[in-house]
Amino acid sequence: MEIVLIRHGATPANQEKRYLGVTDEPLSPQGEQELKERAVLGIYPRGERLIVSPMLRCRQTAEILYPGQRQELCPSLRECDFGSFEMKNYQELRDQPDYVAWLESGGTLPFPGGESREEFCARCRQGFLTALEQARRDGVDSLAFVVHGGTIMAILDGFSHPHRDYFDWQLANGQGFRLYCENSWSVAPQLELVDRIL
Repeated sequence: MEIVLIRHGATPANQEKRYLGVTDEPLSPQGEQELKERAVLGIYPRGERLIVSPMLRCRQTAEILYPGQRQELCPSLRECDFGSFEMKNYQELRDQPDYVAWLESGGTLPFPGGESREEFCARCRQGFLTALEQARRDGVDSLAFVVHGGTIMAILDGFSHPHRDYFDWQLANGQGFRLYCENSWSVAPQLELVDRIL
C-alpha cells in the first residue's frame, strides 16, 4: 500500500510561528498561492482514498491539491491541543515558567491545559490505523492524508521503519512524505520512506 502524508498549507499563525492546534484558522492568501503553484508541478501523488483532518486549513489544502476528490474526515488526526500555549509564539511565551519547564523537558511535559505528547501520539496513531484497516478491508491500494505537521510526526515516530524519532519528521507547510506500507501487518504497520515531497 502506498501512503502519502502531506502537511497543510501555511496559515497566518504558521507564518508568525505561533502554536496552532485547536484554532480553526484558514489558510493565508500566501499559503493558498504557494499550494496552487506547487500543485501544478504534479509533485503530489494521488491516493485512491483521501483522508483529511476536519480542520479548515486541511480541508482547504486538500481541495487545492486534489480538487473534486471526496474528502473523508478523520477527527482523530487533528493537531495537538496546545492548551495555554495556543496561538502564542516563542517571544510571547519565553519568560513564562510553564513554557521554560516544557522546553527544558525536551517537549515531553504535557501542554498546560492541553494534551501530553503520549496522548496526542496515541490518538493520531489510532486514527491512522483505523484508516489503514478500513482501506485494507475495501481493497484500496493507496491513501493520501492531508493533516498537520504534528500528526505526521506522531504517525512516523510510531511506525517508521527503520525508526526515526518524533522531531526527525518535521516538515514545512505543504511538504510531505511518500511511503510504502506492507499490506499484511501483524501488530503494527511498517512505513518505509520512498521520498520526500518538497
